[in-house]
Amino acid sequence: MKEYSSLTHSWIVPPDAEGHRVDAFVRRCLPHLSLRETRRAIEEGAIWVDGRPARKGDRILPGSVLSLRGFPHLLAEGPIPAADLEVPILYEDERLLALDKPAGIATHGFSGRQTHTVANFLAAIRPSSIGVGMNRWEVGLVHRLDRDTSGIVVAAKDQDAFDYLRAQFRRRAVRKYYWALVWGKTEDERAIAAALMRDPRDRRKMKPFAEAGKRGRRARTWRAWTRFERVAYARGYSLLRVEIGTGVTHQIRVHLSSIGHPLVGDPLYGEGRGEPSGIERLFLHACSLTFHHPREDREMTLSCPLPPELKQILRRLEIQL
Repeated sequence: MKEYSSLTHSWIVPPDAEGHRVDAFVRRCLPHLSLRETRRAIEEGAIWVDGRPARKGDRILPGSVLSLRGFPHLLAEGPIPAADLEVPILYEDERLLALDKPAGIATHGFSGRQTHTVANFLAAIRPSSIGVGMNRWEVGLVHRLDRDTSGIVVAAKDQDAFDYLRAQFRRRAVRKYYWALVWGKTEDERAIAAALMRDPRDRRKMKPFAEAGKRGRRARTWRAWTRFERVAYARGYSLLRVEIGTGVTHQIRVHLSSIGHPLVGDPLYGEGRGEPSGIERLFLHACSLTFHHPREDREMTLSCPLPPELKQILRRLEIQL
């Protein structure tokens, strides 16, 4: 454990907190932190009690001094602005903003620890959007893309627009399309309706849920629906235009892998296959969203071009988009 001598902040334990667990009292002092982030901070040695590193199960006494040593990002109550990130703006009006999220960065984080996300970029360029959303970390972002997926994300500029757009996603009234390059020759088109669950053997992953043979406590599942059409095939690879009717973590990746056609560049679901020369990321790109504008009485479609590194892969495979 690394020790930090610089004092960031301290609190004196009041009489009404006698006997509380230290992690519960930290959340009382820093209510913007999740329980997970609080416990992580304790494990990393950020929280001290009376001059000693705390443990999450410790009980506190009145008059004790709880201190945060180092880790100043834990005091941040929203995303730390980061204007140096390069996130192209695709569309903007007075109610919403659409961005082209690069692969390799998250849409938003869950504490001040994350400084390299789309939310950090939005906090810098549109500070008036800070606080818009269901939690302090969203900065108006209506939906998310996986870190390894590039493409279009939409943010609302005010709470009314956020609620209106978020409701459309929840009703599955938003049409979402992706470009995906997969191994093998797929069917011309196919719909996949398979619920997903966390993989109990690897919590980083999702897997299709199969009721048959399931024993014991029922696992939490999420309904998921994916449809694709094959646009091109060359040299053992299929280029697909994918539509999803739901938005479950890793949905496209899991569904396509489950039918024997994992995404090119996928380290989690690629089944250990070698990759075509030049691929350094997941070949999955959110290319189009169609939804109803939150103020104007019209349906609108926003598009996001394929990034240069994925265009280069298609050129090497002699696939015309």
